Amino acid sequence: MKHLLILAAFFMGVNAYAQDYTVTGNIVDTNNAAVAYSNVLLLNVQDSTLVKGTVTEENGRYSIESLVKGTYLLIASFVGFADGYSEPFDLQGDLEMPAIVLNEDLESLDEINISFRKPTIDKKIDRLVFNVENTVVSSGSSYDILKQTPGVIISQGKILVKRSDAEVYINDRKVYLSSRELQELLEGLSGANIKSVEVITNPPSKYDAEGGAILNIVTSKSISVGYKGSVNASNTVAVVPKYTAGTSHYYKNNWLNVFTNYNFSSRYAYKHDEAEIVYYNPQGNIDSNWDDDFKRNTHSLTHSLNTILDFQLNEKNSLSFSANILHMPKSDSDIDGRTEIYNTQNQLDSLYTTDSNRENKQDNILLNLTYSKDLGENGANLSAIANYIKYDDDQFQDLQTLYFSPQGGILNDNSFNTDAHQDSDIFTAQIDLSAPISDWAFESGLKYTGSESESRLNFFDTNSGSPEFIAPLSDSFNYNEDIFATYISFSRDWEKWSIKGGLRGEYTDIEGNSLALGEVNTQEYFELFPTFFLMYNPQENHSFGLTYNRGISRPHFQSLNPYRTYLNENNFNLGNPDLQPGFSNRLELNYSFKNKLFFSAYWDRTDDKPLILPFQDNENRILRSVTDNVLFEQQYSFDIAFTDYIKDWWSLYAETSFFNMQTEFIGLESNNQTIQKEVTGIYLGVYNSFTLSKDGTFSADVSSYFFDGFITGSYEYDDPQFHLTIGLRKTFFNDRLVATVDATDIFNTLNIPLSSRYLNQNNSFFAMPESRTVRFGLRYNLGNFKLSDNQRPTDAEESERLKEQSIMD
Repeated sequence: MKHLLILAAFFMGVNAYAQDYTVTGNIVDTNNAAVAYSNVLLLNVQDSTLVKGTVTEENGRYSIESLVKGTYLLIASFVGFADGYSEPFDLQGDLEMPAIVLNEDLESLDEINISFRKPTIDKKIDRLVFNVENTVVSSGSSYDILKQTPGVIISQGKILVKRSDAEVYINDRKVYLSSRELQELLEGLSGANIKSVEVITNPPSKYDAEGGAILNIVTSKSISVGYKGSVNASNTVAVVPKYTAGTSHYYKNNWLNVFTNYNFSSRYAYKHDEAEIVYYNPQGNIDSNWDDDFKRNTHSLTHSLNTILDFQLNEKNSLSFSANILHMPKSDSDIDGRTEIYNTQNQLDSLYTTDSNRENKQDNILLNLTYSKDLGENGANLSAIANYIKYDDDQFQDLQTLYFSPQGGILNDNSFNTDAHQDSDIFTAQIDLSAPISDWAFESGLKYTGSESESRLNFFDTNSGSPEFIAPLSDSFNYNEDIFATYISFSRDWEKWSIKGGLRGEYTDIEGNSLALGEVNTQEYFELFPTFFLMYNPQENHSFGLTYNRGISRPHFQSLNPYRTYLNENNFNLGNPDLQPGFSNRLELNYSFKNKLFFSAYWDRTDDKPLILPFQDNENRILRSVTDNVLFEQQYSFDIAFTDYIKDWWSLYAETSFFNMQTEFIGLESNNQTIQKEVTGIYLGVYNSFTLSKDGTFSADVSSYFFDGFITGSYEYDDPQFHLTIGLRKTFFNDRLVATVDATDIFNTLNIPLSSRYLNQNNSFFAMPESRTVRFGLRYNLGNFKLSDNQRPTDAEESERLKEQSIMD
């Protein structure tokens, strides 16, 4: 009832008066004959973004309404004609445009070469945009795309940007899932429907204060009237096979825009882990070495449905509904483990084997409702947004351990099973208002987020034959979180200066109740989160910038849950209900030359950050991984990036980063001493996009990175990391059929060992999931698939032309 009342309050009583203008005109050919049903796009000259689009009537007439004052450019296109364009124009009232003439001769417009072939990388002031639509990487899943996004590293299941945890958004909507759950959701979202990935390193105040960088996945939308669709399938060759198949459909008329995508995946995943634990006696001498070898095979079936419905209620009001639904009826894992125990003379003392079966079922439902209303002139807008996220997870694990002597005789055995359930509901509602005031642009809003989670784990000892419930190892954990937020931001451009700032305030109320521990953990606090950006352009080719923001790292309720999940009976993960939030500060100085060469130096520090830390109990021979608050985590970095068209057929993005990382935490199994970790490292990344044929039907992507030096919690990378991926894309039958081949981690060098060594702690592991794969994909386009999507002219020459024109204006 509380959530319904909040939703009603946010959507009630929105009504305002708006002034708008209309642009009309005709599209004709060289004989002055009308070109019916041609696409007409209106672009903002300043940043080349799409404003609106329409299709001409049978008489070649078009009309674009509900426009505000500004400088625009019109582009018209139709199959069989070269694209036509208008001169940039200032809109101050209703305007009748001169006719745009489309030429049949494709060579007649060589000088401007307007094209809808997308570049791969678009480096902007506050973000990097990785355009993947119609590229090789789009043949995989959304998770595959993230793994190939420049500057993004996925390590041990975590998504990192500039070596810090990143939050994932879909169409500016935050995804409220853990790393593992997020991976499963994105693996079910086909990359064929992804327009771009935005890497936002310094999020403005509009975004939640939690987390550092943001990865915003932008899906495609049709802007032209008509239907188009596609069917696709792929086969990934690895240690074990993986299959996907799906279909996508777009439809648009004057008041409705529909997109839907269904994807089915059958995946066999193989992972091989090697680990070593060196246990010490009370005197600090080595007592024994434990060498672990684990192999895990997982077979999962996943159904995913993604849909968007956009309703244009009238000229000023629109309503949008979107849904991301993932149903995983099966994810069964078989784990075979062998642990060999050696004495101080390196002689085999004993060993044990672990046989574990895990059955998992999951459902993720993300629903969104957005209402938008144009207010007044100059782009004033009011929007109200509501999100509902439902997550259900059922997991059953059966584990059996057999202990052997060096000669192979059975010494002992042990078996147990766990039955875990988690039900989570998250509701968000927000309202945003943006409006210009004099020469300033203002934006403000309110947001509420409510999270409720009920989880339980029942532990049964099955060693005696019949299951025996063990209450001390079982638990029921209830978690409730309410966050109320408000923000205001402002920006202004004048002469050689640009300024943008904002302030966000968040009030948080948390209650976690563990029945097993018999304690209730409550947290209540209010914090302010400022952001600031300043840019100075002394000359056309030079730009200097300064940014600062403050953020928060809240512990997820999965980390607060105190019960255990087992790898084997001597190695388990443990939650911590006493976790506190961490607070971060980030300061960056940057310089750019011709918007192609970028330099940045930054400092990033988070105090009390919640991180997973491994602690070995030397007396009881147990390794537990527990989420705890480290004292601080910080890094200093100097980055250089370059992006440009080297040739008309070759687009390049390259970056390098020199950094120093530091972590300080309390050694819980080392007399609570303060432990410091520090490493100096380097990151080198290159992304190339090639057009290999004159007609543009054959293309290739080549990406690679080298990474040396990294700390995550108390773990350090023991070896450098190198990654190389090559993808090929070929279209047939006038782009009706698309075939792709994508080879990842060609040299199988992505997986590296990690170690945690200090005082009486010495443990390491080498996780080897399937990183070297070859994926074959096919997509067949249906209907009028050449209807324009949300693209804009970004050919190398055209992009520069628009930049020059906006400067002259």
